[in-house]
Amino acid sequence: MSSQENNTPDLNLDEFLPMPGADDILTAPESAKTTVFSKPKDLDTTFLETKAAIAADAGEKEEPKINVEAAKEALTQILDNDLLDEDTKSSPGRPKVDKSGLVDTFSKLIEEGMIVPFDDEKPLDEYSTKDWKELLQANFEERENKVKQQVPASFFNSLPDELKAAYKYISDGGEDLKGLFRALSHVEEVRQLDPRDEQDQEQIARQYLRATNFGTEDEIEEEIETWKDLGNLGKKANQFKPKLDKMQEQVINYQLQQQEQFKVQQEEAANQYIDNVYVTLKDGHLNGLRLDKKTQAFLFTELTQPKYQSLQGKGTNLLGHLLERYQFVEPRYDLVAEALWLLADPTSYKSQIMQAAKNEVAQDTVRKLKTEEARKLSSTQMTEDEDRKPAKRTIPRQQNIFKR
Repeated sequence: MSSQENNTPDLNLDEFLPMPGADDILTAPESAKTTVFSKPKDLDTTFLETKAAIAADAGEKEEPKINVEAAKEALTQILDNDLLDEDTKSSPGRPKVDKSGLVDTFSKLIEEGMIVPFDDEKPLDEYSTKDWKELLQANFEERENKVKQQVPASFFNSLPDELKAAYKYISDGGEDLKGLFRALSHVEEVRQLDPRDEQDQEQIARQYLRATNFGTEDEIEEEIETWKDLGNLGKKANQFKPKLDKMQEQVINYQLQQQEQFKVQQEEAANQYIDNVYVTLKDGHLNGLRLDKKTQAFLFTELTQPKYQSLQGKGTNLLGHLLERYQFVEPRYDLVAEALWLLADPTSYKSQIMQAAKNEVAQDTVRKLKTEEARKLSSTQMTEDEDRKPAKRTIPRQQNIFKR
């Protein structure tokens, strides 16, 4: 039996772990969140006329605890004061407001870490009322987002182990919830088996022998009967129970690790997809066609951002959205067939398009030649008609026979 105790159970993960689909790599990963305080990526996307950003550094020091709502209300009231409203014309005789006190206050708050400044280099003494309001609003939104991120963490820590495993599986993109809870239910059933109970002793021995691939069902039952006859079943159950519990935990951990690895692979594939789209568009040319800035930005955004919801409820880009739309929502099978032809055989498709363009040009040329020829024939006919015009008729004057 010692040779079999170290064996690990056979796992069939095909029913547990989902296979990757097309929707998973067509868009940016969900982890690529940005904030107003984010730093730009190394990737130069200036042609998009947007500012790319990455998440703030994880090593950020802990912020002092303050009453956010009270500070927000007080500072907003200050900035809403008519004396600081630069857009309103001052009344005659009203003195110009000195903002040095406001600058000193915000400088101190920034030094103490209670307010995070913008990442621009604009001096605080040059800030307008609009700049102060934007800075405050950005800080409040940033703090609220952090609170929202901390709530799931505290909630996760309060969950039972089974729900923690389910939470992690779902957060990593797992979709086979039936398979997950079936596996978790089996683990819990095994954990509750009592090696002091005779019926549970048989079940513990049976589960352990199955997990270690001891043999056929008949061989397993025969081995259990032998232990019962020898009075060793209780002893075996006590030996097997801790090992069986550990083996069940390893099964769940292995499945969760597989799902986590799958998530990492999906994020890497998504990042690589975005990079490839950028490289394809950055030169401003696409298969011989020149792209302007607006078209570049449109193609990059609509190929990489999951701004639309698919019929399955997942996020998708404009390409996926239009394919579904013209197949099922507003059927245009001519467009779908044409898109399929282009994707399946771009050389043949482009050849036919070029040939159709040549035929159109040729037909237009023929029409112009015929028109010109008709014009020339008409002109020639008019000239010939003028040449053939009869001589002017005249009547001979009668002569006076007596005229000398």
